[in-house]
Amino acid sequence: MTGRRLTSLLAYITTSAAGASLLTGCGVLPGATGGSREPVTVMTWAPDQTRATNMPGMPAMAQAFARWVNSQGGIDGHELRVLTCNEHNSTAGAAACARRAVRENAVAVVGSYSQNGRAFMAPLEAAGIPYIGGYGISEDEFTSPLSYPVNGGQASLIAGHGIQLAGSCRTVSLVRPDTLAGDRLPELLNSGLRKASHRGAVDIPAVEDAAEYTAQASRAREKAGEKQGCVTAVLGERTQTFFDSFRRLPEQEGGEGGRGGEGGRGGDVRGGDSGEENGAVRISSVLGSVGQPVIDRTGGAHSPFEGAFVTGWYPEAGDRSWAPMRKVIQEHAFADNRVDPADAGVQTTWIAYTVLKDVIEALDDDTISASRIAHALDRGERIDTGGLTPTLRWKYEDLLGAPGYPRIVNHEVTFQVVRKGQLVAQKPGFVDVGETVLSAP
Repeated sequence: MTGRRLTSLLAYITTSAAGASLLTGCGVLPGATGGSREPVTVMTWAPDQTRATNMPGMPAMAQAFARWVNSQGGIDGHELRVLTCNEHNSTAGAAACARRAVRENAVAVVGSYSQNGRAFMAPLEAAGIPYIGGYGISEDEFTSPLSYPVNGGQASLIAGHGIQLAGSCRTVSLVRPDTLAGDRLPELLNSGLRKASHRGAVDIPAVEDAAEYTAQASRAREKAGEKQGCVTAVLGERTQTFFDSFRRLPEQEGGEGGRGGEGGRGGDVRGGDSGEENGAVRISSVLGSVGQPVIDRTGGAHSPFEGAFVTGWYPEAGDRSWAPMRKVIQEHAFADNRVDPADAGVQTTWIAYTVLKDVIEALDDDTISASRIAHALDRGERIDTGGLTPTLRWKYEDLLGAPGYPRIVNHEVTFQVVRKGQLVAQKPGFVDVGETVLSAP
């Protein structure tokens, strides 16, 4: 056979093989069931290395989720690409992250944290990009038609916390951020306290990123009083700093200021829900301001938070419903100490990506777009989170419609208490606080 004829034959064979590979779907991700499908790009953002609240575990959990699903062939055959962004706890940072999501054609922002809702929602809305499972810290997450929250946000936590405290606290001092978001907290806490015909809490605003809170701690203890008084602080990452200042307060004259952690000084947690030592001031907070990682860092069973009341969105970290998340963390983020399975931010990101995964699988198409994801959620795609939340759905009739928080669909919380250094259920199951949130002024 001449060289020219051999070359022609090889070219024919190569062309035929290439055509056959296109017809048979060669190049599909391992585990995919259909033809070659486009990658899906999403973004997760959170503040990191700032002076206020930091949530590095949320982008880290998103990356671990992507490694997991991609090792299984992607989501319904789509490789999941996760972009991460440091939001810096600033309006400029939040807006920059949102603009980057638009620029890089993200089909959703998933499992993210930002207090700067106005800064990030406008760019996302202009581009039609849904915001799925934000942490729940900004009101815009509960008003934007392109936001799909997986929890009831601060509104549900604080309203639920009022219910939790109402049975044990005669007077409550609330220490909260002196911010626009913080301004709503007293009304929400009081709506829960009124369930037991309680008077309103004493409102004590505080700078969110202060280095110490001695003045606010002293006022909070004074206003709480010595008989069944409670001090609750909701300052995000600075809550630990506040309670350190509280613990170091000099003992009050008359003795019942609390035994504290240093030489009998300060305001100590007394008895949790045991009802013992009614003269002591008790402390409390909500998940996200106090959680298992904070308790572990501050001494575990000897932590100043021992006995404290805590209201959460989800089951306690030891609940078996978290087993799938723990398995993914162990296999795909074991060496990453940012990913703590007991952290509320990590948990929220896991649930948010569960929503994304279910929606993409339900669409079952080669191409996934932002508009198609939003449309699927709007038309009533039901999301089962394996007992971590009630079944989630965002049809109009599922929305709570509370003033300022109309897009809440999950208005259930859990009551927890710190016992022997562990956050455990104070009562089993979820507590519905929808009516309480609706009744807030």
